[in-house]
Amino acid sequence: MGKWESGMHYLLALSILIILHAAYSAAEWRARRKHEDPGEDEDSLPLDIVIQTLMGLSCAMISVVHIAGAFKEIRATVELAQKNWETTRNRPSFYIFNHRGKAFLHTMSLLPRDT
Repeated sequence: MGKWESGMHYLLALSILIILHAAYSAAEWRARRKHEDPGEDEDSLPLDIVIQTLMGLSCAMISVVHIAGAFKEIRATVELAQKNWETTRNRPSFYIFNHRGKAFLHTMSLLPRDT
């Protein structure tokens, strides 16, 4: 991992902290507002909390896009055009090596063999 990727990880951590701080500030502002004027309900947050939230969100979006790496094509034909028919049907994720054969191998070795 190079400096660019680790910098993006730090930016993501910083943006999460910014968003958490903005959420805490908004909750504290609403509690203080409710305590000072119980009859009056104001729906809008102060501008500094809104700007802080938007900056944290934009930094998080930028860092996640850079951490994710190169995007793939949505169309499957672009990726499948480079493969032949034999490799298209090959799915290594469906290979199962942890199955009941191990348990049966032990019992089968105990049976007498007809030779």
